[in-house]
Amino acid sequence: MDRTDLRLLFLDLDGTLLDDGKEISPGNRRALERALRAGHRVVITTGRALSSAKIQAQRLGLDRSGCYLITFNGAVVYDCGTESVLSRTFLDPEALYAVFDEANRRGVCIVTYSIDEIIVESRNDGETAQRYCAPLGMDYRVADDIRTELTAPPPKALIVDFDDHSRLEGMRDWIETHLSGRADCFFSNRSYLEVVPAGMNKGQAVIEMCRRLNVPISNAIAVGDEANDLSMIQAAGIGVAMANGTQAVKAAADYVTERDNNHDGVAEVVERFCFGNVGKSEEKRV
Repeated sequence: MDRTDLRLLFLDLDGTLLDDGKEISPGNRRALERALRAGHRVVITTGRALSSAKIQAQRLGLDRSGCYLITFNGAVVYDCGTESVLSRTFLDPEALYAVFDEANRRGVCIVTYSIDEIIVESRNDGETAQRYCAPLGMDYRVADDIRTELTAPPPKALIVDFDDHSRLEGMRDWIETHLSGRADCFFSNRSYLEVVPAGMNKGQAVIEMCRRLNVPISNAIAVGDEANDLSMIQAAGIGVAMANGTQAVKAAADYVTERDNNHDGVAEVVERFCFGNVGKSEEKRV
């Protein structure tokens, strides 16, 4: 396939490629298989940890050549074909400690990560941590003090509250006020506030992946549904919002799917933009 014809499909997992039961539909699976056979590339682009994304890639049959993982909202990039990490970006440790201290002061659950595991301080709410970890297929390790537990800076932290979104909004405001230029934050859904290295997001990872693979950004198709997908939808040549996406994501997109994540929405994108003749100049449909 000529590089001018090659498409890079950047696909969010939860609410996009996966249905509400965290499964991939037969229609989406067939569409991605067709795209890979035609020479296109599939890049799972998620806020999840690398170890969780690797488990999903294996379940989805995407753990092979031509498939990549952008994890931790862009901080770690992985080549499934060569089974190698291509790049890593880390959160400033002092910023991490400050966020942990403030979250603990407010009584909000916060977790962080090594490359392979989730780490929770003992003063956190274990029930919330368990609820977060269960659908990821991961367990967590309890540490007395994050300052002495980490052997290397982490890719991100995550503040979790399943009951009171306003507490996460309060943490967002605090981070933006006190850690500007040292850490960024955004919501991946109403229950999760992502804390990432300053300047790191899915959009930057899309740009870097296109550069790494020598594919024009105009050939990138990014598909998502939540606030942490906005940057990649805006960066890609074609930004796609799922029918079940937030209004902000739909407003930023070049195309909004007719089908949602429970009804082969990703297959619709593959059929239209990998095998049709539709470019960014098409009128946005919302």
